[in-house]
Amino acid sequence: MEFKIKDRQNISKCCFVCGVQNSLGLKAKFYESEGGETVAIFTPKKEFQSYPGVMHGGISATILDETIGRAIMNKYGQNSFGVTLELNIRYKKPVPTEKELKVVGRIISDKGRIFEGSGEIYLPDGTVAVSAQGKYLKRDLKQITDKEFAEDEWFLSDAKSLDKINI
Repeated sequence: MEFKIKDRQNISKCCFVCGVQNSLGLKAKFYESEGGETVAIFTPKKEFQSYPGVMHGGISATILDETIGRAIMNKYGQNSFGVTLELNIRYKKPVPTEKELKVVGRIISDKGRIFEGSGEIYLPDGTVAVSAQGKYLKRDLKQITDKEFAEDEWFLSDAKSLDKINI
């Protein structure tokens, strides 16, 4: 599966998922595809394991939640967010730590203030390990945080620009 990339998404300093200054975080990088999907790339540390070499299911839920919630940015811009109302996870296969993983999220229904999305975590061989569906409240950045955050802590990712991402 190939995703043609049109842009990178913003990240922040301290977010657990994307924060570049959060030493405990996932440090995920997010991209927008021409097809409207959000694609995340990250490598879970061994400290995120439950069983040896297997990422904790809560971390799987976290990265899926963030990726699906960010899919709204593809449609409404970098200052649009999805605040989680409901998230349902299906665990299919163990997710390894210390391997680069890709996560894809998309909008499946947009009804004004509420949208629904789905997403998957892909193993390095392209197999779906975890899938999710969720319901989100669409919010603008200024409805969630203050002006200082937007000016000082919300910026374009330093990830390299990509033309495509293959899964």
